[in-house]
Amino acid sequence: MTQPIALRSYAQDRFLPAGEEAQLVSAIDGSTVALMPSEADPGAMLQHAREVGGPALRAMTFQQRGKMLRALADALTARKDELYALSAFTGATRSDSAFDIEGGIGTLFVYSSKAKGLPDARVMTDGARETISKGDFIGQHILAPLRGAAIHINAYNFPVWGMLEKLAPTLLAGMPAIVKPGTVGAYLTEAAFRIMIESGALPPGAVQLLLGSAGDLLDRLDGQDSVAFTGSAATANMLKARRNIIARTVRFSAEQDSLNAAILGPDASPEAPEFDLFIKEVVREMTQKAGQKCTAIRRVLVPAHLIDQVQGAVVARLGKATIGDPRSDTTRLGALAGIAQREDVMSNLATLRTEAELVTGGIIPQLGGELDKGAFFAATLLRCDRPAVAKAVHAVEAFGPVATLMPYADAQEAIVLANAGEGSLALSIFSNDAAAINDLVGGVSSFHGRIMIVDRDNAEFATGHGAALPHLQHGGPGRAGGGAELGGIIGMMPYLQRSAIQASDRILTAIGGM
Repeated sequence: MTQPIALRSYAQDRFLPAGEEAQLVSAIDGSTVALMPSEADPGAMLQHAREVGGPALRAMTFQQRGKMLRALADALTARKDELYALSAFTGATRSDSAFDIEGGIGTLFVYSSKAKGLPDARVMTDGARETISKGDFIGQHILAPLRGAAIHINAYNFPVWGMLEKLAPTLLAGMPAIVKPGTVGAYLTEAAFRIMIESGALPPGAVQLLLGSAGDLLDRLDGQDSVAFTGSAATANMLKARRNIIARTVRFSAEQDSLNAAILGPDASPEAPEFDLFIKEVVREMTQKAGQKCTAIRRVLVPAHLIDQVQGAVVARLGKATIGDPRSDTTRLGALAGIAQREDVMSNLATLRTEAELVTGGIIPQLGGELDKGAFFAATLLRCDRPAVAKAVHAVEAFGPVATLMPYADAQEAIVLANAGEGSLALSIFSNDAAAINDLVGGVSSFHGRIMIVDRDNAEFATGHGAALPHLQHGGPGRAGGGAELGGIIGMMPYLQRSAIQASDRILTAIGGM
């Protein structure tokens, strides 16, 4: 880039002055892409959200908010080429960028469509009416938006989707949001945010953008506010343990990185269609977004007698995944988000190698020229032959193009190994045996937020192991954070209060039409 972008926070319905704070550099060649602004006033932003944004959104009906989301999606679609151009600097290939940009816009479209089935009212009923006594006295649950602000703390790996997948259910619920993006790649988030503001579709105070430090924002929240966090378990635990979050019972939803697994079914053979489908999915998850997905496959579980064949097939396919400049059409594996991220991957990889053998990768490729200043890292496959007694492979995540191959003796051991991750966002099963699938699902479902089952008949329609869909829950128990984002209307629940109303039929009908 010839001139770095001077980023600006957006507070109280205006873009704040640009600053020349921390430099954000290209993951491709280390050149400066953008400059972070000076810190904003989080207290003033919170007050504006509560006093201006909240009333404006609550004055709209669910269906009106749905039309607002559609307008935002249309505006982003019309200018998405601007986002693709910036996305490359995060190390993302064109395909990686589509996963982020098109995925985020698609989430807005889905939630705008969901709104058509909601009442043209400002509250909605939840469930059927309950007869609680003789005569005209009935119980009914209703859902109404909270009166505070939604604080969205996003990760760096999806600068567009990460923002939009939280904003869609939040705005549809009728709650204003303060978006705090990950610093790395914040220039892409700011560009998408600016397009939404310039669309004119949002009422005053509906959204604000906080770049840089959040200051004491979390210490100002109360029980009408809500926090949605995406990132590491360590950071999530630190934030939700803050005295004010606990004392004021602030809603806190965490979607954390996890040790997701893929299982090749016990019925598989090298000649079975599921075998090749499994290999392709493992390699795609290792290379897409350079493995920087919270849903990426980290543990590759295969029948013990097939481990050598699986290893050979994965290595051969990885050999075809060209690493290099993500702006090139021939590149399959782009760069990590930055040098610091690569150092973190290498540190965790060293820990994993205390229990697992390096099969391929584990090196910084020499690509030549300016690319040698980038954050590239070779796709890395490890093999752990004794996963039942290993610890690190089930607890330590190298957040990059890294996966560990491990054998299992039978379906029961596959279940034990999958659950050893102590809670994951996603798991995939590749099998054509309904009985085996039934056993596996029954054993792993309580430890996994989403399970994708692929066979020879549905493979061409499968959406992919790593794709978090707006229609389905995104979250998982235990290590994955215990949160539940998306999931259609369920995704609105962190921003709605469920209240039990006891009244006559006439009054309940009037309330439901508000």
